[in-house]
Amino acid sequence: MERSMSLKPANIVRHYVLAAGGTGGHMVPAHALAAELMRRGHHVALVTDERGAKIPGLFDGVQTHVLPAGRLSGGPIGWLRAGRSILAGRDMARRLNETFRPSAVVGFGGYPAFPALLAALKDGIPTAVHEQNAVLGRVNRLLAGKVDAIATAYPQVDRLKPKYQAKTVLVGNPVRDIVKEIGNQPFPPLSEDGPFRVLVTGGSQGATILSDVVPDGLGQLPMPLRQRLQVTQQCRPEDIEQVRAKYGFLGIPADLATYFADLPEKLALAHLVIARAGASTIADVSVAGRPAILVPLPSAMDDHQTANAREMAEGGGARAIAQSHFTPEELARQMLHLAEEPETLLNAANRARACGRPHAAQDLADLIERLGPTPVMDGLPVDAPASGQLKGAFA
Repeated sequence: MERSMSLKPANIVRHYVLAAGGTGGHMVPAHALAAELMRRGHHVALVTDERGAKIPGLFDGVQTHVLPAGRLSGGPIGWLRAGRSILAGRDMARRLNETFRPSAVVGFGGYPAFPALLAALKDGIPTAVHEQNAVLGRVNRLLAGKVDAIATAYPQVDRLKPKYQAKTVLVGNPVRDIVKEIGNQPFPPLSEDGPFRVLVTGGSQGATILSDVVPDGLGQLPMPLRQRLQVTQQCRPEDIEQVRAKYGFLGIPADLATYFADLPEKLALAHLVIARAGASTIADVSVAGRPAILVPLPSAMDDHQTANAREMAEGGGARAIAQSHFTPEELARQMLHLAEEPETLLNAANRARACGRPHAAQDLADLIERLGPTPVMDGLPVDAPASGQLKGAFA
């Protein structure tokens, strides 16, 4: 895979459509690309589903269009329904193309990206997909042979056919500017008797396995280390009081919540992160330069979280523990090894940062700009139908 090189055309304003499924893993990198493209003076429209349109703090001020997008599951009847939704979404996306006239359409995975990319292919508009995981996702697999470019977050991507290597570019996973700033700062001071701050996060709603194992694992640490712990943990709503009681019994200070709006600030203070191995989590942790203990979600499609953890684990920036082996005893053993000497943790932090790709948004934007050969000329309509208007025709 080649790495995108900066070949930015000067003073050319273009229109781009970004299409992403409604989960944070798809939406956050799409948001980062949108911010970079708009910073360069381009106009951006978002195609997503109902979930994506409701995620707070993303795509503020960007015209958003909700398209129907069926899931390819449920047997023959489910496939038929999905096919109808996809075709309806494709027709709606084509109407957006007529008014917005994008130079390129970029898909970030998830079913809502499918009809938008089909519309672009039908209309002869340049296309690209971005794969956040270390396994090519279902929608991206379906379209890999047809799009003009495939951008990846990892140097090794499973289920990506060798014949597509010529149009594959390693860019990384775009992260927010606030996360990049963390990576530019020194690792938080860590002395033998100073606080040891641990951040535990399992995604947007936390993870029960982390609530079950982490407090008990931290409780098995030697008392001198346990007394230094300061924990920030994201929990599922049904788990939070039980976790609070455990930390109270152990005498470990813990800041618990179901959602942290200031998660980057928490990450900046952390000496160690314990988390799932979602693509956005790994991108943030590696760019910030924070060592991690990763527990891949075993039910993730194609076991992609195990593949996601591979690069950081092999590079020495993380320790990956399969959920079946993630016990309080194993967690305590791994933490003790990392915390025995401040130099061990600092070394792991440096190795984590070496896996990060802080310029992913810029590199991806460079790639996308090269796809759109036709500049948007003066007098071309800038505004497509207002957000949500496309939905009405098929409501």
